[in-house]
Amino acid sequence: MAKEGEPWHERAMTEIAVLTPDAADPSYAGQWPGVLERLGEALATGGLTAVPTPWTDHIASADGLTRFPLVLPLIAWGYHRDHDRWMQACATWGAAGVRMLNPPSVLGWNSDKSYLGRLADQGVAIPDTLWIDAPTQGDADAAFDRFGVEQIVVKPRVSGGAYKTLRLARGERMDGAPEGPAMIQPYLPTIETEGETSLLFFGGKLSHVVGKRPVPGEFRVQVQYGGGYVALPEPPAGALALAEKTLAAIDEDLLYARIDMARDAAGNWLLMEAELIEPDFYLASAPEGGKRFAAAVRARL
Repeated sequence: MAKEGEPWHERAMTEIAVLTPDAADPSYAGQWPGVLERLGEALATGGLTAVPTPWTDHIASADGLTRFPLVLPLIAWGYHRDHDRWMQACATWGAAGVRMLNPPSVLGWNSDKSYLGRLADQGVAIPDTLWIDAPTQGDADAAFDRFGVEQIVVKPRVSGGAYKTLRLARGERMDGAPEGPAMIQPYLPTIETEGETSLLFFGGKLSHVVGKRPVPGEFRVQVQYGGGYVALPEPPAGALALAEKTLAAIDEDLLYARIDMARDAAGNWLLMEAELIEPDFYLASAPEGGKRFAAAVRARL
């Protein structure tokens, strides 16, 4: 048995839970095991063992989670397609006092992109945004003139991985529109030329920066659409200031945060997302970030 004060790397590994997709959902079966493997390798550097468990197994009761000293919801994919049960699960975990980071309350409000509007009210720069209860063709047509642009983006307020996100040109029909609450923004052409920039924070400190670019003709930067990721040596000028302002406005107890941003035509950084639930850390592109994450987790135990 380890003695008090003995270095953690000489002690037994500590098990922590990692929430994963529903085992019966084939949508992510080919992706999440690889993400779990990279995450598990990173956590092992901090003396931690990742124990996967589907988030859908713990909606009505948190009994299966309370034995863990920490629960990470980092691969809880699919919540955006089952949002009512996700919110129920967050309430269950919060009421049971599950030691979860990020906290269940954050997992709830961060699942609806209307939080961007609240951050904008606190001075965080975001793209011009129309908040629509249920978007119609008329809403889309009016947005072109309101924004004075030739292209717009329509996306659900509850989404993930560019789910049901549309790019429309003026006069184009809005086929496959999101159902329910949505948001409409001007399309940023810089996405195609510069891509998006993500700043990863662990334990409140900047860990690494990743640039993401879509393939030619595409606007979605996610890997499933062919997007490419590359680690950057430091944040581009002005990017860190926006990220820090965003985190200050959020003012929550966060273990991790991924702040996604892009520049407008004038070169101003705009917040696209503050990913606080199950963000990809891009450890395949920035493997050194894994050790920093493990250290941040260990510091919280």
